[in-house]
Amino acid sequence: MSITVRRTALAVTALALAAGLTACSSSSGTPSASSSASGGGKLSGTVTVFAAASLKESFTELGKKFETAYPGVSVKFNFGGSSALAQSIVSGAPADVFAAASPATMKTVTDAKAAADSKVFVRNTLTIAVPKGNPRHIAALKDLAGAGLKVALCAKEVPCGAAAVTALKAGEVNLTPVTLEQDVKGALTKVELGEVDASLVYRTDVIADAAKIDGVDFPEAAKAVNDYPIAALTKAPNADGAAAFAAYIQSADARRVLTAAGFQAP
Repeated sequence: MSITVRRTALAVTALALAAGLTACSSSSGTPSASSSASGGGKLSGTVTVFAAASLKESFTELGKKFETAYPGVSVKFNFGGSSALAQSIVSGAPADVFAAASPATMKTVTDAKAAADSKVFVRNTLTIAVPKGNPRHIAALKDLAGAGLKVALCAKEVPCGAAAVTALKAGEVNLTPVTLEQDVKGALTKVELGEVDASLVYRTDVIADAAKIDGVDFPEAAKAVNDYPIAALTKAPNADGAAAFAAYIQSADARRVLTAAGFQAP
């Protein structure tokens, strides 16, 4: 059987498993033993997933559920800025799956023939991250240009930075950030540490860090919505596992975890 046929078969199996997870999951959201047995024997080894930093919390949870469903499989994640991850893949870094925070970064991989195709599985929007209690009383995007305000942005080369540029342009806001971070977690951490007064990050990151950070929504964010594509890589060391994991992330079971984290359906 060819690799292509095997990938297709495993993808179908994974989607069928996902439906089983939906129907058979326990109240805690963990797959039951019966759902694990339905597909667990077909996969083994490690599935290495390169994923955007903003997916860290939700993908970590989904990875554990996938491992429960397939007892012979271990999911290993490499989270970071999408553009850096894409360049690593193109340069030959061993990986099975790539989940990016924008189509542009995925295109780097598909143009290099490192992935044949991709599928958008969620969308994400920006918000303004501020310390708890919003001490600088930021209420709108234009407030970020206020005198003496320290703002962190992602570098424009990474998806969160490109989205920030689009949103600021839509709001006709000009500002000079005090730092440009290589991924969204870096921009968020600057707020956590009190090094800046605000940063533009994804809404999902503020939700995940709600104990330390508040978020201020702004209408211009609607102009800068990011689509998140996922792809099994053409040179995946674990081709069957890659196809199954990519399919699972597009399932109804995974969608519930992602939307609970603040992502939007595509």
